[in-house]
Amino acid sequence: MLPVESKFSLTLHQKKMILEINPENIDNRLIEQCVDVLKKGGIIIFPTDSVYAMGCSLYNKAALAKLAKLKGIKLNKARFSIICHSMSDLSNYVKQLDRPTFKLLKQNLPGPFTFILTATSEIPKLFDSNRKEIGIRIPNNAIVLRITELLGTPIATTSLHDDEDTFLDYFNDPYEIYQRFDDEVDLVIDGGYGKLHASTIVDCTSGSPEIIRQGIGELN
Repeated sequence: MLPVESKFSLTLHQKKMILEINPENIDNRLIEQCVDVLKKGGIIIFPTDSVYAMGCSLYNKAALAKLAKLKGIKLNKARFSIICHSMSDLSNYVKQLDRPTFKLLKQNLPGPFTFILTATSEIPKLFDSNRKEIGIRIPNNAIVLRITELLGTPIATTSLHDDEDTFLDYFNDPYEIYQRFDDEVDLVIDGGYGKLHASTIVDCTSGSPEIIRQGIGELN
């Protein structure tokens, strides 16, 4: 890990930074700094239980548009997933789950999965689109879960890479990630080396779960 910056900018127009957070002994003051960036409309890169990801506050439209621009798309075409703190947050964003689907999520979350679920009317409003589905993540990573808990809302998230099947070495090294993205994002969290395998994507919108991308997660 890299040394922690001694000072943290209170505006997003000053020097970008990398912030070291120990997932085994989290300093809440550092989490507050991350949340401050998100509340100000910043884009952050953070560890998950699979690859590192980038994201912003779900309820900051300017940040969502900026995140979409970084991916080279318009917001209404974006297919960002959202990271929730716990399953109790899901009711605002997905329609009521049937018993088998709820049991499936309960058995596998937190974990390295993205579950595609039928969205509530809240999702199209947030993304200026006609989206009927949303990807839900609850990673087994203490840092990002603590951030979403303190933020009080989910993080809209997307991968660092453009090709879903291509992962380069720098995707798991926070220092290399910082060197690559420091001009594009407002904060990189160094939470230790990440993994080079993405989450497993499971589509639950058609009655029975279907794995549409086998990643690091083995479905129970």
